[in-house]
Amino acid sequence: MFDRYEPKEFEAKWRDAWQEADLFVTREDPERPKFFGLDFFPYPSGAGLSVGHCRNYIPTDVICRMRYMQGYNVLHPMGFDSFGLPAENEAIKRQRHPWPMIQEYGATYRRQMDLVGVSYDWSRSFFSSEPSYYHWTQWIFKKLYERGLAYRRNAAVNWDPIDKTVLADEEIIGGRAERSGALVEKKLIPQWYFKITEYAQRLLDDLDDLNWPEGIKNQQRNWIGRSEGVQFRMKVDGISTGESLGATIPGSEIEVTNLDHDVSFEVFTTRVDTIFGMTFCVLAPEHAIVDTLLQHASEETVAAVRDYQAKAKELSDIDRQAESREKTGVFTGSYAINPANGAKVPIYLADYVLMGYGTGAIMAVPAHDQRDFEFAIKFGISVVPVIQPDEPFLKKYSASESFNFNQELANYSADPAAYSKSVYEAKDGVLMNSGEYSGLSVSEAQTKLGEWMEALEIGQRKVNFRLRDWLISRQRYWGCPIPVVHDRDGTMSLVPDDCLPVELPDVENYQPSDDGQSPLARIPEFLNTTTPDGTLGLRETDTMGGFACSSWYFLRFCDPNNFEQPWDVEKANYWMPVDCYVGGAEHAVMHLLYARFWTKVLYDLGLVKSKEPFARLQNQGQVLAMTPYRKPREGERLDIGEDGILISFEEAKQTPEDQLIWKWARMSKSKGNVVTPDEAVEQYGADALRVYELFVAPFDADVQWSNEGMQGAVRFLSRIFKLVSDLQPHYDLEWSAGIMPDTPDARKIRRWTHQTIQKVSDDIEKFSFNTAVSTLMIFVNNLSDFVKSADLSGLRLPVSEAIDSLVLLLAPIAPHTADEIWESLGHKGFTYHADWPTFEPELTVEDSVTVAVQVNGKLRDTLEMSASASQDEMESAAKSSEKIKVHLDGKEIVKVIVIPKKLVNIVVK
Repeated sequence: MFDRYEPKEFEAKWRDAWQEADLFVTREDPERPKFFGLDFFPYPSGAGLSVGHCRNYIPTDVICRMRYMQGYNVLHPMGFDSFGLPAENEAIKRQRHPWPMIQEYGATYRRQMDLVGVSYDWSRSFFSSEPSYYHWTQWIFKKLYERGLAYRRNAAVNWDPIDKTVLADEEIIGGRAERSGALVEKKLIPQWYFKITEYAQRLLDDLDDLNWPEGIKNQQRNWIGRSEGVQFRMKVDGISTGESLGATIPGSEIEVTNLDHDVSFEVFTTRVDTIFGMTFCVLAPEHAIVDTLLQHASEETVAAVRDYQAKAKELSDIDRQAESREKTGVFTGSYAINPANGAKVPIYLADYVLMGYGTGAIMAVPAHDQRDFEFAIKFGISVVPVIQPDEPFLKKYSASESFNFNQELANYSADPAAYSKSVYEAKDGVLMNSGEYSGLSVSEAQTKLGEWMEALEIGQRKVNFRLRDWLISRQRYWGCPIPVVHDRDGTMSLVPDDCLPVELPDVENYQPSDDGQSPLARIPEFLNTTTPDGTLGLRETDTMGGFACSSWYFLRFCDPNNFEQPWDVEKANYWMPVDCYVGGAEHAVMHLLYARFWTKVLYDLGLVKSKEPFARLQNQGQVLAMTPYRKPREGERLDIGEDGILISFEEAKQTPEDQLIWKWARMSKSKGNVVTPDEAVEQYGADALRVYELFVAPFDADVQWSNEGMQGAVRFLSRIFKLVSDLQPHYDLEWSAGIMPDTPDARKIRRWTHQTIQKVSDDIEKFSFNTAVSTLMIFVNNLSDFVKSADLSGLRLPVSEAIDSLVLLLAPIAPHTADEIWESLGHKGFTYHADWPTFEPELTVEDSVTVAVQVNGKLRDTLEMSASASQDEMESAAKSSEKIKVHLDGKEIVKVIVIPKKLVNIVVK
């Protein structure tokens, strides 16, 4: 047996042995429970893996290995999310076709994952860009279409002029495309959507039952954005057309109506109780009624409105709603009628109102809404408070108990900008300045005003969601084709099942066009086809965004070699949901939400029995590397959030030190700060990398990469080899058949062993890998110190139990090391096939405890006592201590405080 960690001598041997034995091929033994462990579907990049990627692959591997040893059927697969923009842009940059390039990248990922010993079942692997996979993505698209959940319409979309593709709002940061950095433009083109809004309430409700981080669940709750309120019509003063406008607000089913020949629009509010305080209203710049209003406006107003609309198009929806942004707007020249009091209120356009949320129009109550208040102050609009806050609310915001609401209103009259937050944020209190509703509580007024509007048929109570339908169209080549055919008159039909998959043509030129059309539109062999009834037609040339393929891949892993259907329902019902899903928190409102939506649709179709795809979610921290930045020179533009210009390590060597900024940054190819698994394994070993990644910090915390930390992992593994090598002469392979001795030393070794089994098992279950490794370190230290001075004769059985337990507990963490020691001890086979150690609760109890003895709260002595000592025995032992007697001499004992097994505090005077 080696007496130190020598990874080059044995790690490759064990990886070859695992592969030859098909060790990790999934078994489906009906006598075993199941465990489905899964990492987020990765896109294989040209740079290969970094040790940062291993931050989630290794921990998932640990829990999957433990589960198998605990007697579970384990499904631990891996595949590649190979469709979409990242792959296509990389292929364009390399001047290659995406498919062979992606296959090469995937092979590199697989080699590196094998290198660090991750237990993937590669027999179930696939690429999402394989026709045998996206065949079924198209099939699911058809199911969505047939249920009215996939549709096409013209829409103003976010356009990236560099990548020449449509972006979802969440792909835009600071008005720029997240990937290319281009300023995003607005473009009106036909787009495909999935109607995720149909499932908004279910997506919200079912979050409560998920074992997910609360932060992720709250992000989804906020993104879905449920609100209850009243939607009502507001007439435009003095504009009568005498004919129906016949327009529909984009993104909703709300029509711009013509009531009694008066033009009107709809608003939604969650605070109908404040309607008497409405002093203006605001439309989104894109609102369909704006053109009608401008027909009655001055030339100056028309010019100002058109200029404002143009500027609004340049901003993303996220930027438009940023709280820190200064409020902007423009008056339309028209007024609306407040239905509660008949007052005329000016109609403004403001970009903080979105067409995609609610009706694209709001009633503005500046006395009780911060955005409206800031807008009113800027444009000189009156503020009318209509809620008298209750005392608890006032005290929450006031610095003084003598806060006076009437004085606050007087302050406003003198200086509107000084109007107090305690007034406009009031949610509780009674109505004032509200006609016959004055004196009612907020909740009473909301009910009565809602009933009044419904009785007059000018409004209705309803629920709104911030969530918008999922834009899936991409005008790109490298994506899953949409299985739709258009006939000559524009009628759409689905491609029949027996004609699936609609395959991408193998072409040399696939770069995006400048006009926004998909490059597939330039390929006659793909474009021209026949409709299901045999007439000439044109294929849909948009492809689906990559999130479509990653919204169901976990189901394909249940039955990946089925060519007759996407999965066998019985197999999917056995394995689903995923028991533990591991990946980055950045996908909270994209992949995770979309996968939940698809799963619910498939549940409704009877294709899965699970309503949710992922029962448990764990988010890993990032691995950071020290990275060089150069101080900006005059005129250089900094990226958002940066205080320097990113440079290479070679450039840093040539840059004066006073011009450098060194800081910790996430490992990434773009920053040039990547440490690869190949480098780490070559220098330190695969198990050292695994131990370091698990031990260095809590799983969800960021890690600052350290070579010193890797050396510490090497030393720990070497200590294990040294310990087992020293104890091997005292090792009995058949120890479990013997009768354990009952001596103090034997009990001590067994107590350490069973406490370690209990703690490590519990820590791995909780993803507390750092404390699991720490517990093993303590165990090794205790055993190492013990064997230096103890007489091991008569301790052969407890020593052997301790060694086997140590090796098996180490097996998921450092599997190469565990298998090497296991074989050296005389065991046959792999630790993976061994049973996970179990603990006996009675053996984890301490025989003795260390009791602190205080006098008047100051520590004066410590005593080793039996863990079963009574409080009287603890008190007596404390008073008998020679060190304590010194502090009691000549003093009166007032009382004695005893905390069992921990503390005796004697109070004297």
